[in-house]
Amino acid sequence: MGETLGPDGKRRLEGLCDGALEGAAESESRIAIGLGADGIERLEAHFAGRAFAPHRHDTYAVGVTLSGVQTFRYRGEQRHCLPGEAHILHPDELHDGAAGGDRGFGYRIAYIDPALIQQALGGRPLPFVSDPIVPERVVRSRISAALWRLDEPIDALSRVELAADLAAMLSSLSGRQAERRTSLRLAGLLRVRDLIAADPAASHPLERLERVSGLDRWTLARQFRAAFGTNLRSFRTMRQLDRARGMIRAGTPLSEVAVAAGFADQSHMSRLFKRTYGLTPGRWATALAPG
Repeated sequence: MGETLGPDGKRRLEGLCDGALEGAAESESRIAIGLGADGIERLEAHFAGRAFAPHRHDTYAVGVTLSGVQTFRYRGEQRHCLPGEAHILHPDELHDGAAGGDRGFGYRIAYIDPALIQQALGGRPLPFVSDPIVPERVVRSRISAALWRLDEPIDALSRVELAADLAAMLSSLSGRQAERRTSLRLAGLLRVRDLIAADPAASHPLERLERVSGLDRWTLARQFRAAFGTNLRSFRTMRQLDRARGMIRAGTPLSEVAVAAGFADQSHMSRLFKRTYGLTPGRWATALAPG
């Protein structure tokens, strides 16, 4: 990936930052959903002011700042991500998001399912990157440019290659050396994960999850978090919210969305939606780019 100078004289990533979000009103909030794949979701966004209230993801979030300065609080410190720099957020870590100046900020981001990273790691524990800011030189050398091409489909081979590259980068940045394969019961854990993902609106009794996994509930709880970076309840909630977002994008009324996604009511869904994404369902729907 090459380097160019933008009109403001700042270094930019060729094919990534040049022209990104140009012409957008700085007061706009805009979200454009990119093409994804199983375990990979991508989008581009532009916000001004305070963009997100404190929230968590159950995925790795790997983003690159396109314009402005992105600032966020993460693990007790205020961080600043400049154009061309990337940020990496670990699953289940609390963070917020805001513009570091009056001009707002824009970024592209990929949400990567920990299970995909887990497959690439061959069962080793998930790597933890303590410093979330990735310098531009590392972005250029370690993150595939294909990750940021949101309008390009991700086929089966690209999905595997992106996951392998990201797993290697995460392991390298975490400082973790190659470890021996752990005793995680991945086959049983994946059966539970697939059961929940297939019907997140359903509430499965622990007894059924024990039978499906072949593990007692305590071992299941510990190993599920170790394998996938979040707990069983949070994983189900995120899959409910995935369903909700798809229905909202299709124009379904929020009251109907809440019932179909398995929430107690619309208020319950709205609270969890904001807690997870930092935006209410209404603001998220308004911010979606048309088309």
